[in-house]
Formats: sequence, C-alpha cells, structure tokens
Amino acid sequence: SHAKEIVDAADKFGVANLKLQAETWYIKSITIDFDNVTKLLLNADAMTWALLKEAVVDFIVENEVDFLRKVPLKDVPGGLFADLLVDMARGKKNGPDELGGDDVATMRISDLRKKLYAKVLDVDGSRESLIEALTENS
Repeated sequence: SHAKEIVDAADKFGVANLKLQAETWYIKSITIDFDNVTKLLLNADAMTWALLKEAVVDFIVENEVDFLRKVPLKDVPGGLFADLLVDMARGKKNGPDELGGDDVATMRISDLRKKLYAKVLDVDGSRESLIEALTENS
C-alpha cells in the first residue's frame, strides 16, 4: 500500500481531506503489534497523525500487560501518557461517551473531526489542536 506516501504528500501540500482518507486506509492496511508499536507511535506523533496515534494507543490499552512486558518504556514518547489516560478514561467504549456525552476531552479523533467538519472548521491536527478548535468555536 502506498497510503503512507500519500499521507506524507497530502500533508506536505496541505490537502487535508486526502491526508485523512489516506491515513484511514494506512491504518486499515497495517497490523499493529509489539514489533512495530513504538515505531508507529513515534511516526504518528512526529507527523501529527492523530488517528494512527489513537489506533496505537488503543492497541497499547487493549494489551497493557503484554505491552509493559515487551516494550521498553524508555522508547515511548512522554506525550503518550496523556493519550493513554484519555483512552483509559473513555473506558474503551465504542459508543457514545458515558463520561458526559459531549465531553471533548475524551472523544475519539473521528468524533472530534465530525464535530469540526459540521462547523466547517479544519479537521486536521493533533488531538489537542482539534479540542482547542472545538472549544474556541462552541
């Protein structure tokens, strides 16, 4: 799959919709495992791939004990811990957030993007920038 290259090119040239679609396809085309989890996390963090970062964090939370046994924590970026706490607070729920319905602090990236899209706002960026945009425009 050339989805990663498409994401990189779309990001470079500012084509947000293409970047987001290619990021989604890239996530569907890979298997997150203990051999690549750190590399994927570092790439997602460096390239501001919020959806990939969320998928990696989901993998870590779902496999928390094995993750702690198999992945050296020194290789994990410090900013990950905030994302882990969000995922844990969300309680691994797939439906509406039970912590408060519209609490942007615990929403999934796709839900944040849907709300931004509905307000005709930029849907690309880190979790923090998406939350900031929603908060400023509420």
